[in-house]
Amino acid sequence: MKIVSAQALRALVAPALAAALLVTTAAAHAQNAAPTGVRGTVTSLAGDLLKVHTRDGKDVDVKLAANTPIRGVTLANVNDIKPDSYVGTAAIPQADGTLKALEVHVFPPSMRGSGEGHRPWDLGSNSSMTNGTVGSLVVSNGRTITVKYKDGEKKVLIPQDVPIVSLEPGDRSLLVPGAKVVLFAHKEADGSMAANFISAGEHGVTPPM
Repeated sequence: MKIVSAQALRALVAPALAAALLVTTAAAHAQNAAPTGVRGTVTSLAGDLLKVHTRDGKDVDVKLAANTPIRGVTLANVNDIKPDSYVGTAAIPQADGTLKALEVHVFPPSMRGSGEGHRPWDLGSNSSMTNGTVGSLVVSNGRTITVKYKDGEKKVLIPQDVPIVSLEPGDRSLLVPGAKVVLFAHKEADGSMAANFISAGEHGVTPPM
């Protein structure tokens, strides 16, 4: 039996360990990177592969898992926003420290707590997303809501022309060719895109978030 010296063994093992470390690091980086927003129109769904034609003219393939959350998006109005409603709103800052909504989406009771908090968003320069509970609703010279979340609250003005929608639990039956979707996806270690969640418009609705 041939005896391998410790030095030779290290020479054999070190490259393998280095390769394994590179693969692990790449996978971790892919999982920890900020998710990518994809907005566009479904062209097909075959098995677990969703094809989307984006608003900027690109064709994107996105993988779905068996448990990828899918939300239906339907039209709503300001009367659907009430004190204690759980809402999300993409918005931009105003000079007085309040926010001006770009859109508002109202969650059903079963989805209360989804994405709670305030964070950057990708719907324009300096945009943010705030998910929380409506503490007050004022309708006067404009429409203003206070959105409360675990670590604070934001006052949000809702202009008259801002889209308001309702969300509801959905499934893959919404992902038909022609459906408008907004989804966020992460990059897998092999470079492919995998959906974190999908919002899909119903009856021709375009998700505004």
